[in-house]
Amino acid sequence: MLRSLVNPGPRSPQGKRRALLAAAALACLAAPALGQAQQVTLRAVSSFDEKTFFSRHFERFVEKVNQEGKGLVQINYIGGPKAIPPFEVGNAVRNKVVDLANVTGVFYTNIVPEAIAMSYTDLTTRELRANGAIDYMNTLLAPKGLAYLARLSDGVPYHIYTNKGFTGDLKGQKMRITPVYRDLFLSLGSTVVQTAPGELYTALERGVVDGYGWPIAGIFDLGWQEKTKYRVDPGFYGSENGILMNLSSWKNLTQAQRDFLQKQFAWAEEQNATYKDEVAAESKRQAEAGVKTIALSPEDSRKLLDAAHDAAWKRMAEVSPTHAARLKSLFSRP
Repeated sequence: MLRSLVNPGPRSPQGKRRALLAAAALACLAAPALGQAQQVTLRAVSSFDEKTFFSRHFERFVEKVNQEGKGLVQINYIGGPKAIPPFEVGNAVRNKVVDLANVTGVFYTNIVPEAIAMSYTDLTTRELRANGAIDYMNTLLAPKGLAYLARLSDGVPYHIYTNKGFTGDLKGQKMRITPVYRDLFLSLGSTVVQTAPGELYTALERGVVDGYGWPIAGIFDLGWQEKTKYRVDPGFYGSENGILMNLSSWKNLTQAQRDFLQKQFAWAEEQNATYKDEVAAESKRQAEAGVKTIALSPEDSRKLLDAAHDAAWKRMAEVSPTHAARLKSLFSRP
């Protein structure tokens, strides 16, 4: 019997025909499975609320990938901070809870302290790619199992927002901070308070804080314009958010899938050109909402920008003495 299974001997013409039909049927059944095997679905999250200023570019990227990547790459976008709290997103990507995320480096300095350098710059994404800054950051991320694949912000500076005015310092003011401008605000004499963004409206309403730092955009998403009197110009640094991906998730893709995503990442970075008009629109909208601008003189502007620069790189030298000088040269404007 074993011999007959291995070598069943000559077949009749009818038998050969049945065998060919069976093989053809199996091939047809296998075809969809093979097609499916070429498609990968990646899980993604945003560290910002859905449909808000700092999520919209990422959401357009997801939509484009899903439209053009059928049969190759799809993204299952599970949402914003309600899915994963912002400061846990870095570890979620690292541990492959999700494959990629729209997140700022400020939220994963617990993994890579140097990531905050990406918010200390006013260089454009194109400049950061040309001078090797993003490549260098990836050499620091890779040992942690992470890869930075697209920067989704350009020309969106941070500003001081205050209800008490500004005459060159923040003495006597309680300011809500994030790690990006904590040291600057301390150097300007303020008391600092760290709260979740969702708690700031109430903190302003109750006088728990007198102001806060935030990019030029996004305050309307949170309703803060209702409790904000002044914005100080000029802005400083450059708000950063980008696409962070699990390195093994990236490496496990086929070459065709990586090539497809690289084109999508390039497209996403090209969309940063729209920020110039968006920032102008946000500034106008703030004025219309009653947020007054405190425009510093050229001399006082220079003092503020110098203070911001010095505070940032002093902090970097403390948290990363090995890499601080190189990061400063790459992320600072000559």
